Amino acid sequence: MLVIGLGNPGAEYAGTRHNVGADTVERLASRHGQRLRGGRYQSLVAEAVVGGRRLALAVPITYMNDSGLAAAPLVRR
Repeated sequence: MLVIGLGNPGAEYAGTRHNVGADTVERLASRHGQRLRGGRYQSLVAEAVVGGRRLALAVPITYMNDSGLAAAPLVRR
């Protein structure tokens, strides 16, 4: 299963409603002992096991309007 948390890069969006998705995925990774790391596909990525299910976690490093550039290759993989 793939979980993608959308947000916008930059300090001006930190802690705002624009980054709720990204913040949620970062917290999910942290709660399960993982850290999002720079990866391919213009995203920060991690893997975690939650409730016995393996999850691929991703936060695109693009602006929300361009999140498809990161999400499409992640979904195909």
